[in-house]
This record gives sequence, structure tokens and C-alpha cells, in this order.
Amino acid sequence: MSIALIWIIIGVILILSELMLTSVIAVFLGIGAIVTGLLLHWGLIDQIATQFAVFGIVSLALLWLARGRIKQWFSGYTADEDESKPNFQRDIGARVTVVKGFRHGAGRVTLNGVQWDAFSEDELEAGDTAWVVANEGIQLTVQKEKLKRAAKTE
Repeated sequence: MSIALIWIIIGVILILSELMLTSVIAVFLGIGAIVTGLLLHWGLIDQIATQFAVFGIVSLALLWLARGRIKQWFSGYTADEDESKPNFQRDIGARVTVVKGFRHGAGRVTLNGVQWDAFSEDELEAGDTAWVVANEGIQLTVQKEKLKRAAKTE
């Protein structure tokens, strides 16, 4: 097996590894290895030091010039500004049903068909209706009275 073919195989493996690694770096290393293998095959380079220099220069040049543009293809859509509230904020103001009465401020509620641990300063019993006032990740804070929404100022 020729050294040129080894460079090309390494390049293909690096490019394919990018399917599992989403860092968008291995693809540039793979292209650098393929370019090195092709130049070696065509007889344009021959010394091992030259091979590694070409590999490094091509890989770094591509990484520097194209990574930002190509990475956008892999990241999908992201908004710079919050177009809608995150999921945990959407629940604020939602109506919940008390599943387990509140003792010492802690109980359980159902929101969107899912049971949540919840806290409340109000006395709530099973079957009561309450409203979400805060979401601390996996625990809700609820109250007996519905939140009065402040007028939106723009």
C-alpha cells in the first residue's frame, strides 16, 4: 500500500468521523490529508516533512477560512433574540390541578398531563385548582389566585 493511499484513507476516515463529532474540525483535517495524498500520488511532494507541512497548512487554512461558514450548516436554526419564551417560562400562569395536598408548603400538581413537585404558601388540597407563578427546573411554585398580568410596556 502506497503512502499516498494511506493519506487518502486517513482523510476519508476523518471526514466520516465528522458524522459522529459535530465540532466541524475533523472534516478539515480529512481534506488536508486527502490533498496531501493526492499531491504525493501526483509526485508533487515526496519528503515526509513536506507531507506533514502540506497537511498542516491545508488543514489550518481551511479551518481558518471556512469553519465558521460550514459550522452554521450543522448547528441548525438558532435565534439571536428570544422569539418565544423558553419552555419553563411558558408554564408561568398555567392552570394546574392539585394531585396531592400541600403539607408544609410542598405538594404535587398536574400540568399538561404530567405530575410535578410543587411549592405553595397557600393551603391547597387534592382536586383544587392553582396557577403556576414560577418554575425552578423540576419544581413549580403555585398559588391559589391567578396572576394578574401587568400591562405590557413597549
